[in-house]
Amino acid sequence: MSRIGNDPINIPEGVTVQFDNNTINVKGKLGELSQEINPAISVLIDDNTIKFSRANDQKENRSLHGLYRALVYNMVHGVSEGYTKKLELIGVGYRATTSGQNLDFSVGFSHNIVFQVPSEVKVTAETEKGKAPVITLTSHNKQLVGAVASKIRSFRKPEPYKGKGIRYVDEYVRRKAGKTAAS
Repeated sequence: MSRIGNDPINIPEGVTVQFDNNTINVKGKLGELSQEINPAISVLIDDNTIKFSRANDQKENRSLHGLYRALVYNMVHGVSEGYTKKLELIGVGYRATTSGQNLDFSVGFSHNIVFQVPSEVKVTAETEKGKAPVITLTSHNKQLVGAVASKIRSFRKPEPYKGKGIRYVDEYVRRKAGKTAAS
């Protein structure tokens, strides 16, 4: 029995949901998203709730049941409230600036990295004196925000000895001791 798939999704004020031809469309104040649904999963929209059910208890259908419920919940939450990811640049001389959808950051290479952020994602870079620069990504699409944040982090992953690199704000980097002097 799928615990996640059986949980109904409440539709907040200002969000419209339409389901036709195995495609669910969600529209809200922050944007519009659509997702194709497998025909083995049926969708019922009534009052202000969305309910999912599956045709049978085959292993694939059980996994799809919870998957599509989670994806649609992320869509509903995204168009009503949005998603935010924050990354910080830890290291001497590491900095970031934005100009439009271009993110220009210096993370210890001989050249600056210019990254083109997709138009659906809003990007800001803040630098406070005495603190690490913070890059903030905001969008209505959870998958896109996560993918962009992961791509930015991949340019300079945090290393385990000094902890330098690009990391998520709430990320814990496990530190290693390094070499010890011979006695």
